[in-house]
Amino acid sequence: MSSNDSLSRIPITVENTNASASYHWRRRFTQFLFVALAIIIPVSGLLRIDLVAGAFVVLDRQIWWADFFLIFGLWLLLASAAVMLYSTVGTAFCGWACPQNSLAEMANHWTYRLLGKRADLSISGEKMKVAARKNHWLNWLLLGLIFLGVSMVMALIPLLYFYPPEVVWSFIIFREDARLADSLHYIYTIFVLLFLVDISFIRHFWCRFMCVYRVWQHGFKTHQTLRINYDEARRESCEKCNYCTTVCFLGIDPRDTDMYDSCINCGECIDACHYVQAKKGESSLLTFTGRIKSQTGGGAVARNLASMSQRMRWTLPFSLLGLSLFVYGLVDYQYYHLSVYRADANHGASIQDYRIAVSHKLYRPAELSVSVKGLEAADFTLSDSVLKFDSAGRIDLGLHVNSTLPPGLHRFVVDVVAKDGWHDSYRVQHFVEKNTPRAGV
Repeated sequence: MSSNDSLSRIPITVENTNASASYHWRRRFTQFLFVALAIIIPVSGLLRIDLVAGAFVVLDRQIWWADFFLIFGLWLLLASAAVMLYSTVGTAFCGWACPQNSLAEMANHWTYRLLGKRADLSISGEKMKVAARKNHWLNWLLLGLIFLGVSMVMALIPLLYFYPPEVVWSFIIFREDARLADSLHYIYTIFVLLFLVDISFIRHFWCRFMCVYRVWQHGFKTHQTLRINYDEARRESCEKCNYCTTVCFLGIDPRDTDMYDSCINCGECIDACHYVQAKKGESSLLTFTGRIKSQTGGGAVARNLASMSQRMRWTLPFSLLGLSLFVYGLVDYQYYHLSVYRADANHGASIQDYRIAVSHKLYRPAELSVSVKGLEAADFTLSDSVLKFDSAGRIDLGLHVNSTLPPGLHRFVVDVVAKDGWHDSYRVQHFVEKNTPRAGV
């Protein structure tokens, strides 16, 4: 009998390890999506900041404080959604979406790979335990270059929130662009240094001791909030291998979590325990749950659903109200803004001068016509009657009322009409005394 025939007679048993229970790659995919989302948001025009105008830009619209419904509606929607998110899934945002945690994990991965599994940053001040065979200048150099490269790429993301994508692209390929600020290179360098310091030294120290999001634990976390649960009834099945504590990059014991702890619900400990227990055909002792440890059975499920329903009862109305206000703000949004004011204090001009300010709040070309009604053409001088915008911005016009007007109160209207149909007018009262003209807007 040949060796191949012997091997073919060996029985092969396929064990179901419940691979779908693995959270690692699903979490990696979610982290990638959120980094991509951080890029898509400004590139798509959904949200960015116009430094010149000092305004937020939402869907290519400049958002002023006067756009109350947009600002308050969006704030109310996000705030109520965040409260509901935290009270239900707890710190899952930290473990699955937060860019800070993603960068820290990446930094740990490359540090362990190039310097050894015990090359940890300790808050107590202990030196990194670099593996002897990896303590070589080439490994340190490669690690530094990786951190620098990641920092240079990540530092481009904040720029997208302050400049249009084509301007950032001009900056990347060193192309001349009039919209590029002279100080942009210094700003970019500062961002690079911030990211470099973060991934080199801070990492998960921020998550454990400095993150403001974690403060919300004390206000919104309950026993029904998603957390890691250890099956005490199966304690004898625990191998005491401490594999779950080894894979926890925050250095906590997942078998003994408290109401307020540093756990970020990443699920790595669950995967680790499942890997060990699956060899015996058993399930993981660690699971995600929203129950108190002592609660089991259908009664616990009913209490969990009741608790979630109660929280949604007071958060959902605020979310719907915020969404309604935001949608109304978009529908009622004014693309242009007109104001007229006296210019007598500017550069010695007389009180017969007015300044007409027309603002275009959309980042697209526009053309508007300006006219003055109520005065004869010979009684005033308008610096321009047609305004052309290449993008969002403001144009000021000068209006001079001639001194030939007779004494008395003269009312006139500054009228502005856009090609897209928008129309607005501003009423002005101009009072002329004998030999002493006086104006009022």
